[in-house]
Amino acid sequence: MSDIILRMTTKSVSDTNPVFMKPQVFISASVFLGLLFAFQEWVSMRHMGYRLRAPIFFESWGYQFLAWGTFSWLLWYFLRPLIHTASIRSTLGFFLPLSIVVSLSQQMLYVFLFPNLPLHKSPMSYWERLSVYVYAELLNNMLIFWCAFFLFRGIGYYQRYRQHERENSELEVQLASAQIAALRMQLNPHFLFNTMNSISGLMRIDIDAADTMLEQLSCLLRMSLQRGDAQLIPLREEVEFVELYLAMQAQRYAGRVEQRLWFDPELYDALLPAMLVQPIVENAFVHGLSKMESIGTLVVDVRRQSDQMKVLVMNSGIGLNSGMTNRTNGHGVGLSNIKSRLRLHYGEHSSCTIEELDAKHVQVTILLPLQFPPELTKSITRFGTS
Repeated sequence: MSDIILRMTTKSVSDTNPVFMKPQVFISASVFLGLLFAFQEWVSMRHMGYRLRAPIFFESWGYQFLAWGTFSWLLWYFLRPLIHTASIRSTLGFFLPLSIVVSLSQQMLYVFLFPNLPLHKSPMSYWERLSVYVYAELLNNMLIFWCAFFLFRGIGYYQRYRQHERENSELEVQLASAQIAALRMQLNPHFLFNTMNSISGLMRIDIDAADTMLEQLSCLLRMSLQRGDAQLIPLREEVEFVELYLAMQAQRYAGRVEQRLWFDPELYDALLPAMLVQPIVENAFVHGLSKMESIGTLVVDVRRQSDQMKVLVMNSGIGLNSGMTNRTNGHGVGLSNIKSRLRLHYGEHSSCTIEELDAKHVQVTILLPLQFPPELTKSITRFGTS
């Protein structure tokens, strides 16, 4: 685990290097800035009445900023970790002397490359000219060094902040995925327990129906295993699962439940959380239809509502006021599970409500964002624009 985190950290740091810190970008930008200063000084000198050749300005300023751009980039390349973690002690003990050395080195090279500067001065030796420039420019050069130092340190703070943000986001995604997986695992034994109870009840009165129901349960479990860890599945797969589950319940209730199902064909490829509709239908039987002595009604309706998918399940039964609310909060694993998964998948962009239409009818309504697989979306887009 520590090796994985180390690799992630190393990769994050290397991948987040700013584009402007590439040598060709950084040094070119530095030279361009120097040429702008050169042009400004040349124009200023002409306004003051001096007639000086432009090349000397552009050469001297261009060199200075080329040198500082190169020095600064090398500082970033070789000493970046030290800059990012420098304490006050290391800053004063290492980087302060380094700034003096780099500034003096730049001045020495500048004086060597431009022997005719400063202008309008009598001929001077190398060391005399160097002393003039050190006296006039050393503080300015050190200021440039420290501007680069604090720029790189600021980049380091920003990179660590973004890396911390990314790691937190990854951990949140992993936690959400783990929670969703745990909720999915919770549904399977709950569903299996209820179904085995139904088969056990049928064994005493209709062995053939119990045998058929056992085969259907085997098909349901095979379908569930084939889905694997998929969290979002096409509506058509959920429809197939629900229809097979209702065929099992038809064996048990033998015509005592009137089923009315409607699924919008245009939504068959739309994505929804796996095992979203089936637990609601299961709740309808466990908490409502199984309590009735007369013929009951189950309605499952899935259709589009603007940019959302609307899942409606209505069943006749004993109603909420007869104790269903308590069972929903306590034993109703299905509905509480669905609400938790919807919140993890969609946040505030989904809802799950349960209401009593009248004394003997209860309705569950789910609204969730309408989503299609990326490859299907691209196909539809290409078809629509061709």
